[in-house]
Amino acid sequence: RRGDLRGEEARQLVAGGARLLDIRTSREFAAGHLPGAVNIPLGDLERRMHSLGPKDRPIVAYCQSGQRSGLAKRLLMANGYTAVHNLGAMSSW
Repeated sequence: RRGDLRGEEARQLVAGGARLLDIRTSREFAAGHLPGAVNIPLGDLERRMHSLGPKDRPIVAYCQSGQRSGLAKRLLMANGYTAVHNLGAMSSW
């Protein structure tokens, strides 16, 4: 799982306006993703993070196992995003 919050907590955050961020590849995303998720593969995140909106808007990131979403959380926080959460694996939803 490797995330820092449970599925119920993630669903509550998203219902309250958090951005749901899928860090997997475009191919993985096309094969299936969580409803309402935006796909920015980890390799593209640094140059596309501006599209996530205000840096204080909560973000819930996920991937296949939790490793990439953990890296994404660290990268976003290093760039000033203040409310980033790692769901971990998509299956944790």
